[in-house]
Amino acid sequence: MLEEEYNPRRQLPRHLRPEPTAEPEFSYELRAAEPTDVPDMLEIYNHYVANTTVTFDEDPLTLREMRAKLAAVRKLGYPWIAAVTPSGQLIGYAYVFPWKPKAAYRFTVENSIYLRPASTGKGLGKALLAALIAESKAAGIKEIIAVIADRGAEASIAMHEKQGFKQTGHMGKVGFKFGRWLGTVLLQKSLK
Repeated sequence: MLEEEYNPRRQLPRHLRPEPTAEPEFSYELRAAEPTDVPDMLEIYNHYVANTTVTFDEDPLTLREMRAKLAAVRKLGYPWIAAVTPSGQLIGYAYVFPWKPKAAYRFTVENSIYLRPASTGKGLGKALLAALIAESKAAGIKEIIAVIADRGAEASIAMHEKQGFKQTGHMGKVGFKFGRWLGTVLLQKSLK
């Protein structure tokens, strides 16, 4: 028999115990994404590729592909926003990309938001989406489309709706990942 089992550990009286250390406040800064952010953005994105149906990509992106995507967005003059902690760690990002390649769609974009798993549920996605909407409007964009998986992304749908997005459609069984069929919910926001 162990000593702890028959002789309970003594504790200091409440007034002599040290104060519990407070968890640091969740804080971040939003800024334009930079090419040096690409490795961190790639790590975040590939987590979602490997573990979720948030993206329908099945193969991880490469550094070259992520760099090319950032360069394409910047060349168009569209926003790509990074969220960074005071210590400089990238904890999330958001960007818009052309909805379709045809010229008539040039004022319509699709948005994407990705967060480090430890940064979810703290209001960061909402802040990124609000900044993305404001910067998209300033860039001359007229319509933003959100394409969200119809299973397991209820929080993302609710966040978009709270920012004024309206559901415009639902497409069932358009993607197949992890051995199951998935649909998408389409939401749209006009920037007037």
